[in-house]
Amino acid sequence: MDNLKIGITQGDTNGVGLEVALKAIMPEGFTEICTPIVFANKKLLLQTLNMMGATMKFQSIESAADARPGKINVVNIGEQTPEISYGTPTPESGKAALASLNAACDALEAGEIDALVTSPISKEAIQSDEFNFPGHTEYLEARFADEGNPDSKASMILFSDDLRVALLTTHLPIAKVSDAVRADAIKDAVKRLDRTLRRDFACDRPKIAILSLNPHNGDGGVLGSEEQTEIIPALSDLREEKILAFGPFAADGFFGSEQWRNFDGVLAMYHDQGLAPFKTIAGAAGVNFTAGLEVIRTSPDHGTAYDIAGTNSADPTSMREAIYKAIDIYKARSIYDEASASPLPFSVQKSSNKPQ
Repeated sequence: MDNLKIGITQGDTNGVGLEVALKAIMPEGFTEICTPIVFANKKLLLQTLNMMGATMKFQSIESAADARPGKINVVNIGEQTPEISYGTPTPESGKAALASLNAACDALEAGEIDALVTSPISKEAIQSDEFNFPGHTEYLEARFADEGNPDSKASMILFSDDLRVALLTTHLPIAKVSDAVRADAIKDAVKRLDRTLRRDFACDRPKIAILSLNPHNGDGGVLGSEEQTEIIPALSDLREEKILAFGPFAADGFFGSEQWRNFDGVLAMYHDQGLAPFKTIAGAAGVNFTAGLEVIRTSPDHGTAYDIAGTNSADPTSMREAIYKAIDIYKARSIYDEASASPLPFSVQKSSNKPQ
């Protein structure tokens, strides 16, 4: 497989996105792993390097199609350099983040890059008439989902080498979560998780754990009824479809006793239920993956880190892992798709019994 072209966005310009991106790709020999293409304002990139006290050789290109293997490539975004105000979300920083994201997605759609790695954005700063989404996941679904394919739907999966956590609900206010915990939604989420575990993570017969919504699994309905009315019926239907789904498990005991080690994937009911334990377990090695789409997108599992922006103290581990994992997913998916492709029609020519 050729050296893959990985597009990297600059993220919110007042956060740590560009810093961790540059730190991740600067080490000697990195361009032997992939061809990085950074979508960033060139002057801003140079300012970031200056803040870091670092130098980096890179190739300025007009578009990702011009990327050169063995080089760090930079597609310049925007004629005007956004004013830097580290630690503060501003309309200017949001506009710059969106310009980078749009350009990278254009390249992804055109096949000029093989996978996309996004730096953190401020969901507050990026909101505009052009971007009216809770986050990257929803934006990517709106842009890349196949309307003719009901299975083409974005899912947020946080993963490391040992743990994969998917979310039933993503960027949803906690007051609305209970209404979203419905049997049909659970079955749909588990089926999509099962597919991505097989296709993107090379799990042959994935075992999936389903977390409960309420404390102590609802204590027989005393602390909530969703387990009895929605989750358990969904599990029963999934097992009839030969999907290895188990639960529901009370989240505290499930993670505290390390039951998660017995499963290939975990479905959490809401954002913090899954992400808080995941980030504690995975540490700096966690990666966010947008599953369910034909395009591949990963990102670090942290945010803009405004509190340390501009101090040259941001850890690039999660960004580096996001790049590595995008490559791994691309390769796993390619192998799966090739192995499961429909074979060529096979025909047998009947021999004739007629004398020649």
